[in-house]
Amino acid sequence: MREISCEFTSNGTTCRGTLMLPVSDNPAPVIVMAHGFANIREARLPAFAGRFVDAGYAAFLFDYRSFGESDGDPRHLVHPWNQLDDWSAAIAYVQQHPEIDSDRLVLWGTSFSGGHVLKLAAERDDVTAVISQIPHVSGPATTMQAHPLTTITCTVAAFVDLVGSLVNRPFFSRITGKPGDRAAITGDDADAAYAALLPDGAPWENRVLSRSLLYVPFYSPRNSARKITAPTLVIGAAKDSVVPIGATWRAARRIPNVEFHALDADHFQPYLGEMFEENMMIQLDFLARNVPVVAGQRLP
Repeated sequence: MREISCEFTSNGTTCRGTLMLPVSDNPAPVIVMAHGFANIREARLPAFAGRFVDAGYAAFLFDYRSFGESDGDPRHLVHPWNQLDDWSAAIAYVQQHPEIDSDRLVLWGTSFSGGHVLKLAAERDDVTAVISQIPHVSGPATTMQAHPLTTITCTVAAFVDLVGSLVNRPFFSRITGKPGDRAAITGDDADAAYAALLPDGAPWENRVLSRSLLYVPFYSPRNSARKITAPTLVIGAAKDSVVPIGATWRAARRIPNVEFHALDADHFQPYLGEMFEENMMIQLDFLARNVPVVAGQRLP
């Protein structure tokens, strides 16, 4: 396995990522990967990518603008439509690499980016397959999972931040917290779960510009699901209190060529331990059948 540090430009902003390549004499299909809400690529994405590379795939992991090693101001702003632009720029960049088979492109997303890959796949004609893990699919459904006090305080904070942005006085909220806290994610013991995903010394701060929270209710990738033509794997979590499994299932049913699996897990367990292993078996099986490493070979 080889790792290459990469830079690409998205709307004038330099974003950074890591290209992981298998040992192969032939161009490899590539899996483009980015993280969920306000997280960075170091947070367990290398564990998933490493398994894909061991199986013969290339993996390209990147940080969104304003997060991790990527440039971008203001910092800590989650803007779904800007992130979709970052995805498009990342795909365009990696497809030019000589060791990549640009005709075999897989989009992989988790949580918030699980929604991004569905929306992208609905809009592009060069996507070979999609893996959408515990995805945010419905703004209203995700928002309704939050504690009422969290919803109220986050809404107030968002408008304070919007006003503050006019005079360069940002107002931050936490990314993770307890139910009732002013935080974006409060379910499934999010504080401890996010910490478990991050390696020691990772450049992550538990704060997000509060105006980011205004975008979530109005971002519903499920609305594009019927337009997806690529084979799509959707993995939900039956005990998820962050993204409701019912919304995930209903969105998956809209996709014409879909496989749906519900893990007996909460929102964060698919990243770690035994649930991670089960999750990876499902994903690698899906890839072997739909995007075989050797082009032209399709398993039954």
